Amino acid sequence: MSNVKETVLEINLAHLTHNFNYLKSKVNPNVKMLAVVKASGYGSDAGAIAKHLEKVGADYFAVAYVAEGIALRESGITTPILVLHPQPVNFQKLIENQLEPSLYSSRVLKTFTAAANSLGKKEYPVHIKFNTGLNRIGFSEDDVDHILETINNTTAIKVVALLSHLAASEDLSEKEFTLKQINSFKKITTEMNDRLGYKPILHQSNTSGILNYPEAHFDMVRAGIGLYGYGNDAKYDPELKPVASLKSVISQIHNLESGESLGYNRAFIATKHTKTATIPIGHADGISRQYGNKKGFVTINNTQAYIIGNVCMDMIMVDVTNINCREGDEVIIFDTKYSASKVAENSGTISYELLTAISPRVKRIVIDDN
Repeated sequence: MSNVKETVLEINLAHLTHNFNYLKSKVNPNVKMLAVVKASGYGSDAGAIAKHLEKVGADYFAVAYVAEGIALRESGITTPILVLHPQPVNFQKLIENQLEPSLYSSRVLKTFTAAANSLGKKEYPVHIKFNTGLNRIGFSEDDVDHILETINNTTAIKVVALLSHLAASEDLSEKEFTLKQINSFKKITTEMNDRLGYKPILHQSNTSGILNYPEAHFDMVRAGIGLYGYGNDAKYDPELKPVASLKSVISQIHNLESGESLGYNRAFIATKHTKTATIPIGHADGISRQYGNKKGFVTINNTQAYIIGNVCMDMIMVDVTNINCREGDEVIIFDTKYSASKVAENSGTISYELLTAISPRVKRIVIDDN
């Protein structure tokens, strides 16, 4: 019987160290490493992840929103933190917590400059985001004149970095598009450098950019999901080790006869003798209803057990008719062997959605073998 007695998310820091060092080995020694720890470290524990990566040499962190950056500061992180999508309503808190904003539009640039000026800031560090093809957020090449005019008319801010984001660097069939993005960024940043009179940090690569496009490493790379190695072997690199394992336990076993139903709305009706296991994890924990009715599965004693019926708020039921198991046995939703990617893709989604949906009520256990 397993040591697991409840639903837990295990975070393996040794694997995280391995992944960080592996990705770092792919870039030149002078290239900075930015670790993206948004969305609770992709569903794990942003504080624990960041503290460990700070120790092993991360030069920068990035989060999506200001509240995430504040949480890192409150956990003791002193390394520079980039906020990728800051909202103007939070600019004062951003500055008070010494976070660095990614400024991506004229409105945001002007509003942040005014906020920094009102707080008496001089040369407050900012990153300027350019859109080179993702078409999500970012200035265009045509905005360079306007950006420089705004910057040259204030001493409140200073451009410490220029960035963009690759749209399809994990898909080698899109190499032409990705190279076009890289060349566009080179053109924009060359003009910005010349007209600023100094060279900010340049960063465009995400994890797959690190692995597939060395010409896009520039001065800093952003390692996101690759740090956590969630079994995305097709998109990333099998050398990356999964950091998180989501495990649970069988609470109870039932035996259904033909015609008996299971769960809400009687979504599953047995057509023959069926043995089922109830597991204490549900859509309030991040296992959404899309995994129900045999679209999702767990692993019990090295055998897949499909989720049957509708996913409940706090529980799922799985078919264990052909599995030798008993109450108290360990249930693996995903781990180092059974990847989150496979579970997610079988249900028509991606591992990121599964991982980042894991709710705070799932207990986090940090495993540090060092």
